[in-house]
Amino acid sequence: MTRIPSKAEILAWISDHPTKAAKRDIAKAFGIKGAARIDLKRLLKELEAEGKLSKRRSSYRDANVLPPVTVCEVTGPDADGDLYARPLEWSGDGDVPRILMTLRDSDPAMGKGNRFLGRLTEVPGEDYTHTARIIRLIGDNPIRLLGVFRKGAEGGRLIPVDKGSTKEWIIPAGLTGDAQDGELIEAEQAGPKGRMGLPKARVIARLGDPTAPRAVSLIAIQQHGIPDHFPDAVIAEADAKTGAPLGKRKDLRDLPLVTIDPSDARDHDDACYVEAHDNGTFTIWVAIADVAYYVTPGSELDREARKRGNSTYFPDRVVPMLPDVLSGDLCSLHEGVDRACLAVAMTIDAEGNKTGQTFHRALMRSAASLHYEEVQDAIDGNPNERTAPMMDDVLKPLYAAYAALLKARERRQPLELDLPERRIELSDEGEVTSVNFKDRLDAHKLIEEFMVLANAAAAETLIAKQSPLLFRVHEEPNPDKLDALREVVHASGLTLAKGQVLQTAHLNRLLNQARGTDDAELVNIATLRSMTQAYYNAENFGHFGLALKAYAHFTSPIRRYADLIVHRALVSSHGWGDDGLSPTDVERLDETAKSISDTERRSMIAERDTTDRYLAAFLSERIGAEMPGRISGIAKFGVFVKLDETGADGMVPMRSLGNEFFHYDQDSQTLMGSDSGLVIGLGQKVKVTLAEATPVTGGLIVELLEIEGKALPRGSRGGRRGAPVRRRAGSAKKKAAKTKRKIKRTRK
Repeated sequence: MTRIPSKAEILAWISDHPTKAAKRDIAKAFGIKGAARIDLKRLLKELEAEGKLSKRRSSYRDANVLPPVTVCEVTGPDADGDLYARPLEWSGDGDVPRILMTLRDSDPAMGKGNRFLGRLTEVPGEDYTHTARIIRLIGDNPIRLLGVFRKGAEGGRLIPVDKGSTKEWIIPAGLTGDAQDGELIEAEQAGPKGRMGLPKARVIARLGDPTAPRAVSLIAIQQHGIPDHFPDAVIAEADAKTGAPLGKRKDLRDLPLVTIDPSDARDHDDACYVEAHDNGTFTIWVAIADVAYYVTPGSELDREARKRGNSTYFPDRVVPMLPDVLSGDLCSLHEGVDRACLAVAMTIDAEGNKTGQTFHRALMRSAASLHYEEVQDAIDGNPNERTAPMMDDVLKPLYAAYAALLKARERRQPLELDLPERRIELSDEGEVTSVNFKDRLDAHKLIEEFMVLANAAAAETLIAKQSPLLFRVHEEPNPDKLDALREVVHASGLTLAKGQVLQTAHLNRLLNQARGTDDAELVNIATLRSMTQAYYNAENFGHFGLALKAYAHFTSPIRRYADLIVHRALVSSHGWGDDGLSPTDVERLDETAKSISDTERRSMIAERDTTDRYLAAFLSERIGAEMPGRISGIAKFGVFVKLDETGADGMVPMRSLGNEFFHYDQDSQTLMGSDSGLVIGLGQKVKVTLAEATPVTGGLIVELLEIEGKALPRGSRGGRRGAPVRRRAGSAKKKAAKTKRKIKRTRK
């Protein structure tokens, strides 16, 4: 009968033969054959479970003994300048081994955080346990993970926060970072994944309560798969970039171009200046950071930027399209420093008609980095020490040109929706302190109008030069959505004519009729919902909302890949260099358009989800409070209410409406009580009670108290759960007509 060695004998043999620790090597050493291999496997598993052995692929090693070749991380120099490291994987007893690095002249410079594969030699009797020689460097950007830690008998597991991911990660004992059960953690992959079993990870940061403020945007980033960690090659490529020389560029450094941005802006990708002429005409200069000079086709930076598609903005952080060395420095038009740019000079007459345009590859030097509020204050008669010297030569001409452009805008009639944006303000700890409306100053509108003009000029120029490009496309609303809009506005006593080719002027006429009425917000929301979503395309289908025949994004290449493609097209079509559109760029235009349209939607959803979570956290302390709002949506399963104060959307479940049947009319977007005759329709003013607020999901549940100032009928509150919905009989026209009359009577 084959003798099975003891656990102590197995550990001793592995310690003496660290390079021959596969199961077959152990079996051969002890003469174990046949069915006895099952007993050996059982012993090895027990030793692994006890933490005395660590399995690496198909080999075993003593958990208290470092293998001769180990992946290490530099921890930094000591007071004498000697460089030390630690093993990345250590599950043994006692302190983590301290490793002294023995560097040769040929070794690369190393610093804290660098990782390397090292050959170790044990050194007893010193204040370090081993010395290490570098075999090769290892990238210092391992896979990063976000999830909830669940404690287990031997370490724990990482449960991903992404609802669509079911893959868990094992976190071995010794790599948990003392994380507590239920904590949100950031982790990284610990070694290569084997062919079988779950991958391993190590905790690198404990983020605490997953409902805490700072975790909100991290969850959205992970849940929606937004890349937030630049690969080593991308960082290295960005770090190697330097400022652009003047060369053949047009020298605009004496032109007093200024940037006007939010007060907390970190990057400045557009600058402007206006020359006012004696005959009432203007030359509007718009200069945009020359990102194409730094991000060239086929480079690591280009591949990563294309994959990201755009920057993503959260209340507490930004996930940029480009590394900070570019987005925050070399490509940012900072005050008083030379920066490469693409500039367009556009001439307009006194009525705001564009009469000409020329593009240049240039070098500029921003005269000032201003923010919207101080510019508006200056024009309103309260200049500060920065804006006072610029009033006559810079600021007043900007506003004079804007006044002319407003005349052209009035003739063009782009869609004039009035939907104020809300701004979430956070404390230093990341908690919501207030939710306010974003200001809409003339300074904001001025910059927007200049950017629209420049974007349209880029599209027109590239069409004239027969260059491939990516258009920003916004198609007309489809007939079904327009019919739904007509139902809503007719119920409000307004009209949208049928049987004509729809133009934005028709919609603006409708919005003007609603302005100042109780139905203004409803009509604006319904009009927005009737619109198709804008997207990128290699073909030009025009921009309905802006009432422009051709439109392309040119003004934000730091944060949008589409603008970078347009910049390259301008470089190629003007013969400015060899960093323009590549044959691959042209070949992949359709694919790129689809990809970046998708990443744009991904960012929008992630930003919206994060806002919902912040608002739910902000309101979670006000459970039971009464709040005013408006009906913003009707569905078979309930009613959506937009709260006036915060703009948050709460849901009224159908079960809470009462114990009568509610008939859902899709055509008129209403619910009607079968017994009470109560009509619930879009835009109605309501008072609700906040019943639930769930920060992790961003969900809000509210209960209806009043509709249009009237309490809900008896029997329509607190009824039995699951009140069913029945569809009304009869034609859609009859139903719509009846519900319109009901809504009008209810509102009176």
